[in-house]
Amino acid sequence: MSPPTAAPRPLARHGWTQAAAVVLTGPAVMVLLAAPGLWAAGAADLPDGAFARVVAATVVAAVGGTLELSGNAGALARTRADLTVLPLSVTLAGALVIGSGFLRPLRHRAVASARELAGWAARIAVLWLCVLVVLALVARQSFAVDVGNGTLSDLTGLFDAAPRIGFTADAPLTVLFGLLWLAGVLVLALLVAPTAPLPGRLLRCHGSVRPAAHAMLVLLLAHVFLGLVVALVVAATRGRPAETFALILLGLPNLVWLALTLGLGATWHGRVDGPFGLPMPHVLDEILRTPDVATLNLRTLTAHDGRMWWLLVTEVVLVPAVALAAATRSPARVRARQHAVRLGVALALTVFMVCLLCRISAHYGLSLLGIGDLGGGLSGEVFLRPRLWQAVGLGALWGLAAGFLGALPARPLRGWAGRARPGVRNERP
Repeated sequence: MSPPTAAPRPLARHGWTQAAAVVLTGPAVMVLLAAPGLWAAGAADLPDGAFARVVAATVVAAVGGTLELSGNAGALARTRADLTVLPLSVTLAGALVIGSGFLRPLRHRAVASARELAGWAARIAVLWLCVLVVLALVARQSFAVDVGNGTLSDLTGLFDAAPRIGFTADAPLTVLFGLLWLAGVLVLALLVAPTAPLPGRLLRCHGSVRPAAHAMLVLLLAHVFLGLVVALVVAATRGRPAETFALILLGLPNLVWLALTLGLGATWHGRVDGPFGLPMPHVLDEILRTPDVATLNLRTLTAHDGRMWWLLVTEVVLVPAVALAAATRSPARVRARQHAVRLGVALALTVFMVCLLCRISAHYGLSLLGIGDLGGGLSGEVFLRPRLWQAVGLGALWGLAAGFLGALPARPLRGWAGRARPGVRNERP
C-alpha cells in the first residue's frame, strides 16, 4: 500500500471576474487618495461642481494620461496655461494595488507559460481600457477665475475679458499612455516580485535581474516610508496639517524621490514665480523663488539649512543596505564585480526614471491687447528639471560601489543563514 500523499494546493483562478476585481480596485484606491488630498489642498471650493471632475483628472494624470488646459478671456484677451506634473502618491498606490492583484492568482507557482501570463494580462488590459475611456470622458471642466477687486477687475469687465480656465482629457492619448502605464506596471511586477512565476525561458532572470530590481523597489518604498514619518511629525508639531496631508496624499514620492537624487549628489534647476508654489519644505521654496533660474543640490540646500546633510547620510545607509539584501538573494555563484555591475545598472535606471517622473512645469498667464502677462495674482511659472545625465552617472557610480561592498559580506551571511536553516539551499535557480 503506497503512503498517502498530500493533495496539491489548489491554484487561484484568473478569469474575467478576477480581472474585474483587479481593475476596479486599482482606480478605487487612487480615488480614495486623490479625493481627500485635493480636498485638503482646497479643490473642494472650486466653482461649478468641478471637484469630482478634478479628481478624475488627477487619476488620469496619475496613470500617464494627457490633460489639455484651456483658457478663454473674451475677444480682446487670451490666456495660456500648461501643466506637467504627476501626482506620484496616487500613481504609486495604483501601481502597487494593480501589480499585487496581477500576481495574486499566480502565487504558489514556480513556472507559468508565456501564453498564460499574456492571457491574464490581456483580460486586465481590456477592462482597464474601459476604465480609461470613462475617466477621459469625466475629466473635463471649465470654470471662471476670480480676479478680485481693483484695476485688473475693472479692465476685465471693460473689455468683457473675465478669464475662464478649464481642462480636458485627450481621450486617444489617455488610452494609449494609460495602456502603456499598465503594461509597465505588470512587467515591473514580474521583475521585482521574488516569488512570481516566470516562463521557463526567462528563469535565468530570477537570479540575475530580480535581486537588483527588488532592491530598487525596497529603496524607493523606504524613502516613501521615511518621508511619511517626517511629514506626520511636521503636521503634528508645526501646524498647517491640511497642506501636509495634501502633500502626503498627492505628491509625497515627488518630494522624497527628489531627495533621493539630491542625496546621491545630483543637481536640479528650477524657479518658482508668482502665486504658484511647490508642495515642498520652506527651504526649497526659498532657494527656487529667485529672479533667475536657481540651482538645487546638496551645496545650496546646506547653505540654507545645515540639516540637509542628512540627505547624504540617508543614502549612505540605505543604498548599501539594499545592495547587501540583493547580494544575499543572488545565487552564490555571482561574483562581487557582477553584483556591482547589476546594482550600478539598476540604480542608474532607477534614477533615470525618478528624474523623468519628478519633473515639474506649470505656467498660467492672462494678457489684454497682446500686452504680456497682467500679473495681479493671475500669472506665474514653476519648473523643476534635473541635470539628467549627471544624475544617472552618479546613480551608476553609487550602485557600483554599493554593489561591490554589499557582495563582500553576502557569502558569509548566506552561509550562516544556510546553517541556521538546515535543508535549505542557498543558491537560487
